[in-house]
Amino acid sequence: MKISKAGIEEANARAKNFRLLNQPDEAESVCLDVLIIDPKNQTALRNLALAITDQFTGEQDEDRQAEAEGAVSKLEDKYERLYYRGIILERRAKAQLRVGKPPSSALPLFEEAMKCFKDAQAMRPPRVDDSILHWNSCVRILRRYSQLPQ
Repeated sequence: MKISKAGIEEANARAKNFRLLNQPDEAESVCLDVLIIDPKNQTALRNLALAITDQFTGEQDEDRQAEAEGAVSKLEDKYERLYYRGIILERRAKAQLRVGKPPSSALPLFEEAMKCFKDAQAMRPPRVDDSILHWNSCVRILRRYSQLPQ
């Protein structure tokens, strides 16, 4: 069954709520329903990418990463494409650390995430420091695992 076009805004809000309730499978499903009706819906594409990353396990996440990056690649704003790609990479790296993988295995993901955040920072909208905050977070995590000089 398809949702109505009139219900897209409410569905996007519901997807966000499912993510906040730690129900990423449900959030992903809602986003897919929205994208059937409106394939270019920017909110659904962002929510979908984030819902997928919420499901990273730290083990064999390559396919899910590709799905999340596929959604992000459809975002119209270049800053958002860079920023959300950085988020995907950062979350995948964090998932690897959570399951006890050596920090060296997550390092390339953190480095690529930081490159995305740095590139996004150069074109960020005024008063939007999200890319800087995430870059700083990556630096602190890497320092904690002794991958960067203090």
